Amino acid sequence: MERSKAIEMKNITKKFSGVKALDDVTFSVQQGDIHALVGENGAGKSTLMNILSGSYSHHTVEGCVFINGQEVKLNNPKEANQHGIVMVHQELALIPELSVAENMFLGNMPLKNGMIDWKTMYTKAMEALKRLSLDIDVHLKVKHLSVGHQQLVEISKAILMGGKVMILDEPTAPLTGREIEFLFKVLRQLKEEGITIIYISHRLEEIFALTDTVSVMRDGRMITTKKTSEVSEHDLVSFMIGREMEDFYPKEKTMIGNTILSIKNYCVAHPNYPGKNIVNDVTMSFKAGEIVGIAGLLGAGRTELMSALIGAYTQKGSGIVELNNKEVKIKNPRQAIGYGIGFVSEDRKGNGLILKQTIGFNTSLAALDRVTKNRLLNKRKEEKLTLDMIDKLKIKTTNYINPVKSLSGGNQQKVVLAKWMATDPKILILDEPTRGVDVGAKYEIYSIMKKLAQQNVAIIMISSDMQEIIGMSDRVYVMYEGKVSGELKRDQLSEKAIMEYAAGAAC
Repeated sequence: MERSKAIEMKNITKKFSGVKALDDVTFSVQQGDIHALVGENGAGKSTLMNILSGSYSHHTVEGCVFINGQEVKLNNPKEANQHGIVMVHQELALIPELSVAENMFLGNMPLKNGMIDWKTMYTKAMEALKRLSLDIDVHLKVKHLSVGHQQLVEISKAILMGGKVMILDEPTAPLTGREIEFLFKVLRQLKEEGITIIYISHRLEEIFALTDTVSVMRDGRMITTKKTSEVSEHDLVSFMIGREMEDFYPKEKTMIGNTILSIKNYCVAHPNYPGKNIVNDVTMSFKAGEIVGIAGLLGAGRTELMSALIGAYTQKGSGIVELNNKEVKIKNPRQAIGYGIGFVSEDRKGNGLILKQTIGFNTSLAALDRVTKNRLLNKRKEEKLTLDMIDKLKIKTTNYINPVKSLSGGNQQKVVLAKWMATDPKILILDEPTRGVDVGAKYEIYSIMKKLAQQNVAIIMISSDMQEIIGMSDRVYVMYEGKVSGELKRDQLSEKAIMEYAAGAAC
């Protein structure tokens, strides 16, 4: 017997400034399903879910929305909440200085004689958390919780609001492996209780591990809906990008040259614990044309090592750094740029880009010597440089003077790459280069990395994505508790081998 539809959206069209963001989209979700919604950045997923969650009024949208078979006309999120639709956004909407309970009841405080009923609020908050087997002090300020626990507080809040259909937008993006496992356990429990979940994610392995059904969007249209068990990862990627992909990781061979960078007995002091090192006695070498992966668990010291190397970390590194067999002292990022080292940071929005500024401003930011004369900006040179990078990296934009914040995550990451490519680097360090971008953009970034390696650039890639490390690296260093625990050549790479070193089991 076929289950009823919790959600049905028919012939949805949404325009922004006359441009169609959604084009005649029909989408339905069965009661009690965990239903994945996937697609490249800009495919229309968020727009569709913003309509369902009431963020866009029905007056601005063509088409019909049905909840449990009844047509509804939603004007705002509060009306959607009243119909049991709750969206947990990727950017968490918690107030750090308020307690867990206060956040859970924000805007809906229980009252008694016209005053906030604190006892009832704390009791109900504890009950909601216990329902998900969460042992969290509801009196604690949210700022003291891990990101994983904050995510689960948001989900508990959604249940308290009467959520029967929960929309989760990239819920695992900031989480560690253990936190992801616990989140999946919670979501499966909610499914057993009859709650319907719409799950948006770029991580295809999660789609297959968790969901019952998957819908694919591309260019504002709904492409297909399938049972997850009936499709492969290759099928999903092909649906998302609109073409067959022979190999997700480019296999073009590169000519590996001489050692261009070496670090010996390198140490970095721990910022919080005097007398302790966060990076300890690390020795590594990197060759021109080589892609070297740096793997390890969270807290292994990978980012701290590379940040200190370019003079960008809070603590200075000590040890020997050699470029082309000559010892150098790098005190700050400006010197690193002068030595031909680029650094694509993990947090592109916080450290890699100035979001309110234009694509051109961000692209030329690290290569001002190419677009200035006598310290004055030459707009024509900036335009030429930026348009050249837009063409090379296939950045999707209508104009180079558009603000970077208007771009999708994948295209923002390409602008970060453009910024460092504009410096003509000899060494390019990439910290989690594809985190938060869709599969199509991932492939394009991998292709850019491979082309740079073919141009004799030494690529250093820090990544927590095991398949990425194995698929892209010529050689891998694995770090454990601030030290190099192992070095693996391409023919030695496997998840088992890397994890043994990453967990300290093979030390």
